[in-house]
Amino acid sequence: MARNSSFRFKQFTIQQDQCAMKVCTDACVLGAWADVTDADRILDIGAGTGLLSLMVAQRNVYAMIDAVEIDAEAFFQAGENVEKSPFHDRIKLFHSAVQEFTSEHQYDVIITNPPFFQSDLLSPLDKKNIAHHAKSLDFSELLESIERLLSPTGKFNILFPVEEALQFCTKAESTGWYLTHKLTLFHHSGKKSFRQLMTFQKTEPVHNVSVDEELYIYETDGTAHHQDFKKLLKDFYLIF
Repeated sequence: MARNSSFRFKQFTIQQDQCAMKVCTDACVLGAWADVTDADRILDIGAGTGLLSLMVAQRNVYAMIDAVEIDAEAFFQAGENVEKSPFHDRIKLFHSAVQEFTSEHQYDVIITNPPFFQSDLLSPLDKKNIAHHAKSLDFSELLESIERLLSPTGKFNILFPVEEALQFCTKAESTGWYLTHKLTLFHHSGKKSFRQLMTFQKTEPVHNVSVDEELYIYETDGTAHHQDFKKLLKDFYLIF
Protein backbone atom coordinates (compact mmCIF):
# COMPACT_ATOMS: atom_id res chain seq x y z
CA MET A 1 0.00 0.00 0.00
CA ALA A 2 1.02 3.58 -0.58
CA ARG A 3 2.45 5.55 2.30
CA ASN A 4 -0.24 6.90 4.66
CA SER A 5 -2.90 4.68 3.08
CA SER A 6 -3.61 3.13 6.46
CA PHE A 7 -3.27 3.93 10.16
CA ARG A 8 -3.12 1.17 12.73
CA PHE A 9 -4.48 1.60 16.25
CA LYS A 10 -4.35 -0.88 19.13
CA GLN A 11 -7.80 -2.38 18.47
CA PHE A 12 -8.56 -1.45 14.86
CA THR A 13 -6.99 -0.24 11.61
CA ILE A 14 -8.11 2.68 9.45
CA GLN A 15 -7.73 2.31 5.69
CA GLN A 16 -7.87 5.82 4.21
CA ASP A 17 -6.71 5.79 0.60
CA GLN A 18 -10.24 6.62 -0.66
CA CYS A 19 -10.88 9.48 1.79
CA ALA A 20 -10.03 13.15 1.41
CA MET A 21 -9.73 13.53 5.18
CA LYS A 22 -6.95 11.31 6.56
CA VAL A 23 -6.42 10.32 10.18
CA CYS A 24 -5.11 13.41 11.97
CA THR A 25 -4.04 14.12 15.51
CA ASP A 26 -6.81 16.58 16.37
CA ALA A 27 -9.53 14.12 15.28
CA CYS A 28 -7.90 11.43 17.43
CA VAL A 29 -7.96 13.82 20.38
CA LEU A 30 -11.67 14.43 19.80
CA GLY A 31 -12.37 10.69 19.69
CA ALA A 32 -10.50 10.14 22.96
CA TRP A 33 -11.77 13.28 24.73
CA ALA A 34 -15.45 13.52 23.78
CA ASP A 35 -17.93 12.85 26.58
CA VAL A 36 -19.64 9.58 25.61
CA THR A 37 -20.31 8.22 29.08
CA ASP A 38 -23.75 6.78 29.87
CA ALA A 39 -24.81 7.08 26.21
CA ASP A 40 -26.99 4.33 24.78
CA ARG A 41 -27.13 5.85 21.29
CA ILE A 42 -24.42 7.94 19.63
CA LEU A 43 -24.43 9.71 16.25
CA ASP A 44 -21.26 10.50 14.28
CA ILE A 45 -21.92 13.30 11.76
CA GLY A 46 -19.49 13.22 8.83
CA ALA A 47 -18.02 9.79 9.53
CA GLY A 48 -15.18 9.99 6.99
CA THR A 49 -13.01 6.91 7.52
CA GLY A 50 -15.12 5.86 10.51
CA LEU A 51 -12.38 6.93 12.93
CA LEU A 52 -14.58 8.69 15.50
CA SER A 53 -17.23 5.95 15.46
CA LEU A 54 -14.58 3.32 16.11
CA MET A 55 -12.89 5.30 18.87
CA VAL A 56 -16.12 5.96 20.77
CA ALA A 57 -17.21 2.34 20.26
CA GLN A 58 -13.99 1.27 21.97
CA ARG A 59 -14.58 3.70 24.85
CA ASN A 60 -18.30 3.00 25.35
CA VAL A 61 -18.70 -0.77 25.22
CA TYR A 62 -22.50 -0.91 25.01
CA ALA A 63 -23.59 2.10 22.93
CA MET A 64 -25.17 1.68 19.50
CA ILE A 65 -23.56 4.09 17.05
CA ASP A 66 -24.99 5.51 13.82
CA ALA A 67 -22.63 7.28 11.42
CA VAL A 68 -23.64 9.58 8.55
CA GLU A 69 -21.34 10.29 5.57
CA ILE A 70 -22.20 12.21 2.39
CA ASP A 71 -19.20 11.21 0.27
CA ALA A 72 -19.67 7.84 -1.47
CA GLU A 73 -16.04 6.73 -1.43
CA ALA A 74 -15.58 7.67 2.21
CA PHE A 75 -18.85 5.92 3.07
CA PHE A 76 -17.71 2.65 1.50
CA GLN A 77 -14.25 2.85 3.04
CA ALA A 78 -15.72 3.57 6.47
CA GLY A 79 -17.89 0.49 5.96
CA GLU A 80 -14.84 -1.65 5.28
CA ASN A 81 -13.03 -0.25 8.33
CA VAL A 82 -16.02 -0.87 10.57
CA GLU A 83 -16.63 -4.38 9.22
CA LYS A 84 -13.05 -5.43 10.00
CA SER A 85 -13.18 -4.00 13.53
CA PRO A 86 -14.26 -5.68 16.79
CA PHE A 87 -17.15 -3.18 16.98
CA HIS A 88 -18.89 -3.89 13.67
CA ASP A 89 -22.06 -5.17 15.35
CA ARG A 90 -22.65 -1.82 17.09
CA ILE A 91 -21.93 0.66 14.28
CA LYS A 92 -24.35 1.36 11.42
CA LEU A 93 -23.41 3.61 8.50
CA PHE A 94 -25.74 5.79 6.44
CA HIS A 95 -24.88 7.33 3.06
CA SER A 96 -26.62 10.68 3.44
CA ALA A 97 -26.27 14.37 4.09
CA VAL A 98 -27.11 14.96 7.73
CA GLN A 99 -29.71 17.56 6.67
CA GLU A 100 -31.64 14.71 5.00
CA PHE A 101 -30.91 12.04 7.60
CA THR A 102 -33.83 10.86 9.73
CA SER A 103 -33.90 8.45 12.65
CA GLU A 104 -36.67 6.76 14.60
CA HIS A 105 -34.93 7.70 17.81
CA GLN A 106 -32.96 10.64 19.22
CA TYR A 107 -29.35 10.38 20.33
CA ASP A 108 -27.79 10.78 23.76
CA VAL A 109 -24.51 12.03 22.29
CA ILE A 110 -23.48 13.47 18.94
CA ILE A 111 -19.85 13.71 17.87
CA THR A 112 -18.66 15.55 14.78
CA ASN A 113 -15.53 16.84 13.09
CA PRO A 114 -17.45 18.99 10.59
CA PRO A 115 -16.44 20.87 7.44
CA PHE A 116 -14.65 24.06 8.38
CA PHE A 117 -12.49 26.92 7.07
CA GLN A 118 -15.67 28.76 6.11
CA SER A 119 -13.82 31.91 5.05
CA ASP A 120 -10.89 30.27 3.23
CA LEU A 121 -10.47 29.96 -0.53
CA LEU A 122 -11.90 26.74 -1.92
CA SER A 123 -9.75 24.02 -3.43
CA PRO A 124 -10.56 23.09 -7.03
CA LEU A 125 -11.07 19.52 -5.86
CA ASP A 126 -14.75 19.00 -4.98
CA LYS A 127 -14.05 16.11 -2.61
CA LYS A 128 -11.64 18.19 -0.56
CA ASN A 129 -14.07 21.09 -0.61
CA ILE A 130 -16.72 18.91 1.00
CA ALA A 131 -14.29 17.50 3.56
CA HIS A 132 -12.52 20.72 4.53
CA HIS A 133 -15.06 23.48 3.95
CA ALA A 134 -18.56 24.31 5.05
CA LYS A 135 -19.65 24.16 1.41
CA SER A 136 -22.27 21.47 1.99
CA LEU A 137 -22.99 22.12 5.69
CA ASP A 138 -22.94 25.56 7.29
CA PHE A 139 -23.21 26.39 10.99
CA SER A 140 -26.96 26.98 10.93
CA GLU A 141 -27.70 23.73 9.10
CA LEU A 142 -25.42 21.79 11.41
CA LEU A 143 -27.04 23.21 14.55
CA GLU A 144 -30.54 22.61 13.16
CA SER A 145 -29.65 19.00 12.39
CA ILE A 146 -28.13 18.46 15.82
CA GLU A 147 -31.17 19.94 17.59
CA ARG A 148 -33.47 17.70 15.55
CA LEU A 149 -31.49 14.52 16.21
CA LEU A 150 -30.22 15.03 19.78
CA SER A 151 -32.36 14.20 22.78
CA PRO A 152 -33.40 17.20 24.93
CA THR A 153 -30.96 16.13 27.64
CA GLY A 154 -28.20 15.07 25.25
CA LYS A 155 -24.87 16.70 24.43
CA PHE A 156 -22.75 17.15 21.34
CA ASN A 157 -18.97 17.24 20.93
CA ILE A 158 -17.36 19.19 18.10
CA LEU A 159 -13.94 20.19 16.75
CA PHE A 160 -12.92 23.40 14.95
CA PRO A 161 -9.90 25.55 14.22
CA VAL A 162 -9.72 28.34 16.79
CA GLU A 163 -11.22 31.15 14.69
CA GLU A 164 -14.10 28.99 13.47
CA ALA A 165 -14.64 27.70 17.01
CA LEU A 166 -15.25 31.23 18.26
CA GLN A 167 -17.69 31.90 15.43
CA PHE A 168 -19.49 28.61 15.99
CA CYS A 169 -19.70 29.12 19.76
CA THR A 170 -21.27 32.55 19.27
CA LYS A 171 -23.80 31.07 16.86
CA ALA A 172 -24.58 28.11 19.12
CA GLU A 173 -25.05 30.20 22.26
CA SER A 174 -27.31 32.62 20.39
CA THR A 175 -29.63 29.71 19.59
CA GLY A 176 -29.88 28.39 23.14
CA TRP A 177 -26.91 26.02 23.50
CA TYR A 178 -24.67 26.04 26.56
CA LEU A 179 -20.92 25.44 26.28
CA THR A 180 -20.08 23.04 29.11
CA HIS A 181 -16.55 21.89 28.28
CA LYS A 182 -13.76 23.25 26.10
CA LEU A 183 -10.32 21.87 25.30
CA THR A 184 -7.80 24.09 23.52
CA LEU A 185 -5.16 22.15 21.60
CA PHE A 186 -1.54 23.28 21.10
CA HIS A 187 1.37 21.64 19.31
CA HIS A 188 3.57 22.58 22.27
CA SER A 189 4.19 25.37 24.76
CA GLY A 190 5.10 28.63 23.06
CA LYS A 191 3.05 27.84 19.97
CA LYS A 192 -0.34 29.35 19.20
CA SER A 193 -3.38 27.17 19.78
CA PHE A 194 -4.67 25.57 16.58
CA ARG A 195 -7.83 23.64 17.51
CA GLN A 196 -10.66 23.84 20.02
CA LEU A 197 -12.85 20.94 21.08
CA MET A 198 -16.19 21.82 22.64
CA THR A 199 -19.13 20.13 24.33
CA PHE A 200 -22.59 21.74 24.22
CA GLN A 201 -25.98 20.91 25.71
CA LYS A 202 -29.43 22.50 25.78
CA THR A 203 -29.96 22.18 29.52
CA GLU A 204 -28.32 24.87 31.63
CA PRO A 205 -25.28 23.45 33.48
CA VAL A 206 -24.97 23.60 37.25
CA HIS A 207 -23.61 27.02 38.30
CA ASN A 208 -23.53 27.90 34.56
CA VAL A 209 -19.73 27.45 34.48
CA SER A 210 -17.95 25.60 31.69
CA VAL A 211 -14.76 23.57 32.12
CA ASP A 212 -11.87 25.13 30.19
CA GLU A 213 -8.72 23.04 29.64
CA GLU A 214 -5.56 23.02 27.53
CA LEU A 215 -3.67 20.12 25.96
CA TYR A 216 -0.17 20.08 24.45
CA ILE A 217 0.72 17.38 21.92
CA TYR A 218 4.49 17.66 22.45
CA GLU A 219 6.85 18.70 25.21
CA THR A 220 8.36 22.17 24.88
CA ASP A 221 11.30 21.03 22.72
CA GLY A 222 8.87 19.40 20.29
CA THR A 223 10.65 16.04 20.22
CA ALA A 224 8.61 13.91 22.64
CA HIS A 225 4.87 13.63 23.21
CA HIS A 226 3.51 15.46 26.24
CA GLN A 227 2.56 13.23 29.17
CA ASP A 228 -1.05 14.48 29.15
CA PHE A 229 -1.36 13.67 25.44
CA LYS A 230 0.08 10.20 25.99
CA LYS A 231 -2.36 9.61 28.84
CA LEU A 232 -5.34 10.61 26.69
CA LEU A 233 -4.33 8.46 23.68
CA LYS A 234 -2.71 5.51 25.45
CA ASP A 235 -5.62 3.16 24.73
CA PHE A 236 -5.38 3.89 21.00
CA TYR A 237 -1.85 4.71 19.81
CA LEU A 238 0.53 1.78 19.35
CA ILE A 239 3.52 3.90 20.35
CA PHE A 240 2.23 4.49 23.88
